[in-house]
Amino acid sequence: MIDKKVYSFILFIILLTAPCTYADNNFISKQSDEPIEITSNRMEAFNEKKLVVFSGNAIAKQGNKVLKADQLNLYYKKEPDKKVKVGTTETEGTGNLEKIEAKGNVSLTQGERVATGDEAIYLRDSGKVILTGNAVLSEGKNSIKGDRVIVFLNENRGVVESNTKKQVKAIIYPQEKKKAGVN
Repeated sequence: MIDKKVYSFILFIILLTAPCTYADNNFISKQSDEPIEITSNRMEAFNEKKLVVFSGNAIAKQGNKVLKADQLNLYYKKEPDKKVKVGTTETEGTGNLEKIEAKGNVSLTQGERVATGDEAIYLRDSGKVILTGNAVLSEGKNSIKGDRVIVFLNENRGVVESNTKKQVKAIIYPQEKKKAGVN
């Protein structure tokens, strides 16, 4: 029989890495052909800054992945050689998505896995999501809290960090075995 401490440690490791299984289905993946649907109360585009701001209940969905925040800022890589013709005016193209900044009441969800925080940044090239401010990584009732949660989407791993004044805190609920034939 496995010692309770060993069992808890194994569950902790599984919980820590489970949200990182986004590796095959990255949110806004480079390889994904699925469309990204973004809804919000307001959208502003700043061509010079290569920035699109979605504010007020902003929600980005791709497949079964959902990113919610009060505001989503999408930044595009600058491609000065790329020109787009809009009507009779030629403007610089927006290029590829570089990063997304999420601000206020942030949650990243896939199935039962949820990462939350006050702010987050998704760096597309590195496949990394960094959540800060009341950062929590959870699946079902299990949760891990810290000052910063980093999810490495392409590496199937995650890190929860805290400052020196407080520690990372994990709450793991052992799985209950279903009793067959007992009412």
